[in-house]
Amino acid sequence: MKSEKVTGVESGRRDRWYEDACGTAMALEFVGERWSLLILRELMFGPRRFGELRQHLTGISANVLTQRLNGMEAAGLLVRRKLPPPASVQAYELTPWGYEVEPILQTMGRWATRSPLHDPTLPFSPASAMLSLRTMVDRDKARGLAMTIGFRLGDDGFLATLADGDLSIVRGDPAGADVVVETQPTPLAAWIYVKRPLAEGQADGSIRVTGNRALAERFADLFALPPKIAPAAA
Repeated sequence: MKSEKVTGVESGRRDRWYEDACGTAMALEFVGERWSLLILRELMFGPRRFGELRQHLTGISANVLTQRLNGMEAAGLLVRRKLPPPASVQAYELTPWGYEVEPILQTMGRWATRSPLHDPTLPFSPASAMLSLRTMVDRDKARGLAMTIGFRLGDDGFLATLADGDLSIVRGDPAGADVVVETQPTPLAAWIYVKRPLAEGQADGSIRVTGNRALAERFADLFALPPKIAPAAA
């Protein structure tokens, strides 16, 4: 198994820190290691078990995930707690300070997707898909619209509420929403961002919509990726 560097935060030591008063340098002490920000992304919609985190972080080893979780717990970004019955298992949950990282993730996401190298058809996790919606919604275009839209992405369920140009999304049972979309993150992105017609997804079975389909179409129209940067001069 490939070994990974244990940072000062993870080892409880500060002798490997940048020793720089800049807030950006301090932030990198906490989340600059590979996988750290993606772990925070996965926890953005509530507590997750260790196995659930590994499932949605393709390529991470159990050893590295343990290191990162221990380091972020030591830094005060997350806590371990036992879920209530019937689960009754240990899970990881962001602290209030940990949740404050969301605007940073959103800004980085908007910035990075301007690269011509960004490919929205690559696989990504349900939490990433929902965070992208909260990031990319056109709030001006959404003003005056009010709806609830549920998502079933594999074993994960989410309920989105659009009101006054604001889009809130929570993990939970989407039953009862104005429209419910059952799919996986990649076909969802193809519909929302690549603008693949909903009818095509329904025809090939990659997307199933129940409820008000017209609302689903209006919802998808609220999203677009930012313009790409110009290619570098040769």
